[in-house]
Amino acid sequence: RIHLIPGFIGSEQANWMFEQLLQDIPWGQRTHIRQEVCFEEPRLTSWYGELPYTYSRITMQPNPNWHPLLTMLKERIEEFTGYTFNSLLCNLYRDEKDSVDWHSDDEPSLGKNPIIASLSFGATRTFEMRKKPSPEEDGDYTYVERLKIPLDHGTLLMMEGATQEDWQ
Repeated sequence: RIHLIPGFIGSEQANWMFEQLLQDIPWGQRTHIRQEVCFEEPRLTSWYGELPYTYSRITMQPNPNWHPLLTMLKERIEEFTGYTFNSLLCNLYRDEKDSVDWHSDDEPSLGKNPIIASLSFGATRTFEMRKKPSPEEDGDYTYVERLKIPLDHGTLLMMEGATQEDWQ
């Protein structure tokens, strides 16, 4: 299930929060190695959580030092949704060239059917999802269902249930 909550953070407050996070978060760019080729992730990231987090064969070390604004946003989302969250990966897309590749948040450390909350700040970006092909389709994504969701400044996107199992 996917839930879209536009205006979860009002525009003026979102502007202030975005500026604070841009200035205060220790953004970094990670390097990946695939088939002996090194490349930098086309975005900046910052990890917060009590445990290490591994994706795409990169492990981010525990970072329990949440920025106070991130803690406040986490608590606000928890109060609104009724769920508890224990970690956060901040992504900063600097321009239209920055991106994230097709993926599912299905790492074993997240457990079965993790609940993902995504809060967007800044320019509107299109969040694309595609249904994973059935075994009969043998990994062919040509005819799978696709969604394009515009994420505006201050919008909250919730992904629940089997979303990570069934979609990228």
